[in-house]
Amino acid sequence: LDGRSGQGVAEAARVLRSGGTVALPTETVYGLGARGLDADAVAAIYRAKGRPADNPLILHVTDLEAALPLWRLDDRGAERVRRLGAAHWPGPLTVVAPRSDLVPDCVTAGLQRVAVRVPAHPVAAALIRAVGEPLAAPSANASGRPSPTCAEHVLRSLDGRIDAVLDAGPCAHGLESTVVDVSDEVPVILRDGALPAAALRRILPGLTRRAPGTPAHTQDASPGLRHRHYAPLVGEVVLGTRARLESSWSTLDGLLVRARTAASLLALLGPRPREALLVELPDSPREFGRELYAALYRAELAAPLRLVLEAPPPGDAWAAVRDRLLRASA
Repeated sequence: LDGRSGQGVAEAARVLRSGGTVALPTETVYGLGARGLDADAVAAIYRAKGRPADNPLILHVTDLEAALPLWRLDDRGAERVRRLGAAHWPGPLTVVAPRSDLVPDCVTAGLQRVAVRVPAHPVAAALIRAVGEPLAAPSANASGRPSPTCAEHVLRSLDGRIDAVLDAGPCAHGLESTVVDVSDEVPVILRDGALPAAALRRILPGLTRRAPGTPAHTQDASPGLRHRHYAPLVGEVVLGTRARLESSWSTLDGLLVRARTAASLLALLGPRPREALLVELPDSPREFGRELYAALYRAELAAPLRLVLEAPPPGDAWAAVRDRLLRASA
């Protein structure tokens, strides 16, 4: 369906109102949408993706006022939500807080907290308005695969398993939303994403980051934490240090590296074998993240027996990219 036409959006809304599933564009990645307060429609998302039932979903709404009835907020939570929403919605921020009785168990995987966001993409916003209720929408890919940033990526793993794709071209950010849990005394980043942590700390100065491997319930309240994610269909995916990249340079290993790294390896070691995959990504974390999933899908087409991903630099700016590369190589 043509996401740039009113007719395409209207047809997608018709499919969703009838209980179907539609892949829709957002500013982060393409999501697989269904009516979020209808348990049967939500179940269709899990079936299409092959998604584990203990992996919760994010509800997408048109604005802050539409989000508030989905939560049961105390005064502190309401203040936090309003401050975050005023600053960063619409946008790539997902907020987790105690759920209201409106939210079905299947959306939260039985947990008492629900994740909600307001997407900034005009087509997503128009579709939610046309349906008239929240849309549950995880990334529109088979479970465990890289998230799709264009309609072609969606069809790679979900063609024939969903009812429609609303195509509006490539996504602007290319990485999922940042997920913040405001339920407890100390707010927590559950998943790094397209919105930098520094922007959130200006609003929530006490904000911390979930410790890796934390078994607490807060870990489960966000998707993308408990299961393998973002992995391309290649023989093996490994995260490589500089030494590993040098040892793989003259082999048939596929390499996914920053442009400056590729240039330095070329100067040091000479050209790679002609048939070896080399994907060069931008040196800035934002641009690297925007192109990452497309690069992983490109690697699938080349199908190397081993794909070596360059370990990103330290620091907060690379946190979202680092998380995706670690999970892709897990």
